[in-house]
Amino acid sequence: MKILFIGDVVGNPGRKAVKELVPAIKKEKGIDFCIANCENAAGGNGITYVAAQELYKSGIDAITMGNHTWSKKEIMNFIDSDSKIVRPA
Repeated sequence: MKILFIGDVVGNPGRKAVKELVPAIKKEKGIDFCIANCENAAGGNGITYVAAQELYKSGIDAITMGNHTWSKKEIMNFIDSDSKIVRPA
């Protein structure tokens, strides 16, 4: 199994880079599963539902979070129901 792990996806520029690059990289390298740290994916701090869905559609299979997990209050509405998000303990 080939796994691609992407470091910190930051804001719109990071999400744009994922959208533009990840599908081709997955295809070219035969990647089976892609994980990305996305704790700063929305405005450079935290993540929103819309940002998470955009990342999934761009080829991210799982999202890891970190110390900015709770920066966007909106995450409380979906973090427990999204089985693709790995949050800190």
